[in-house]
Amino acid sequence: MRTVRALLYKDIAGSVLLVALAFLSLFFFIDFVDEIERMARIGAGAGKAALLAAMELPGRFYEMFPIAVLIGAIVALARMAQSSEFTILRTGGLGPRRALELLAGLAAAFAVLTFVVGDYVAPHFEREGDEMRARFSHDANPAKRGAWLKDHQKIDGQERSYSVKVGRVGSGGDLEDVRIFEFDDQGRLMSRTEAEKVDVDGQGLWHLQAVKRTVWNPGTTTASGSVGEVVVSEQRMDKLDWQSSLHAGVIAAAVLPAMSMSTLELYRYTEHLSAQEQSAQAHNIQFWRKAFYPFACFVMVALALPFAYLHGRSGGISIKVFGGIMLGISFVLLNNVAGHLGLLKNWTPWVVAATPSLLYMGLSMAAFTWLVRYR
Repeated sequence: MRTVRALLYKDIAGSVLLVALAFLSLFFFIDFVDEIERMARIGAGAGKAALLAAMELPGRFYEMFPIAVLIGAIVALARMAQSSEFTILRTGGLGPRRALELLAGLAAAFAVLTFVVGDYVAPHFEREGDEMRARFSHDANPAKRGAWLKDHQKIDGQERSYSVKVGRVGSGGDLEDVRIFEFDDQGRLMSRTEAEKVDVDGQGLWHLQAVKRTVWNPGTTTASGSVGEVVVSEQRMDKLDWQSSLHAGVIAAAVLPAMSMSTLELYRYTEHLSAQEQSAQAHNIQFWRKAFYPFACFVMVALALPFAYLHGRSGGISIKVFGGIMLGISFVLLNNVAGHLGLLKNWTPWVVAATPSLLYMGLSMAAFTWLVRYR
């Protein structure tokens, strides 16, 4: 059985690698054309455009790898069926259950690779690409990614709410162009704090630098019930510390686009939104989709397995590859449509994310069972 495993894994992995390289080459060319147009506007050369396009390849790999697994597995298994290799393996004792177990092991390796690239490699290269684009264009704020955050605290028995505007996250992880608006329990503005740079530690302590603080002091209430004029005071400080429940992980996740967040960052941000009584449906759906996305490799391998049980005379490899491409496209479309419908209809996020995979897994198992029994 070790020889059978080596044969299957070598053929399928090789085909998947070739398909992935073909897709990446196509995407690299498209991104290179887009980047060279942008770089031409600022007088940069084609080499810098190629480098920026290369920085987007890990993200492209993460998006298309399950489809590459489907097409590559179909090519390998259909080729083995056409040359009667798979028929010989079945005659030698490779039953349907054993075939499923062998391919599940390979799918697990593909799933781990997808998870690592999506959660660690692609976000890192995307941030590096943003910083690189900033250096090439001499733009101090290339990504222009900002975020509004909310926080609630109880000070001396009184509720305080804060609206925090983060301009961007610098290359070193520091926050830049930060504004903090403080409101009392009646929703009245009490203070505004502006800082050019902020460092946040793991306990949520904000170290503000180059601070400008404006405070609105309400006037005293007279015996007749009238309120005096509001007194506005302003002060500048080199440093100021502010304790908040917003730690560095939540802030970084809020600034990032939802598609480029890691699974952990999405989880932290959805928990923060829920705690602040903000709408978290979109990020919840995105979190579950990202959590289930590596398992799409199992679905793709399961969809490819029935092609090994088709006889070579029932159609050439090109027809089967075309069918695999259509299956992959339909899976992506259903996945996206389900996400939008779940957001509009306010469906349970994990159900929305899991339904396409479960549906296609059921389809593949039904086709596999029918082929094994009747063909």
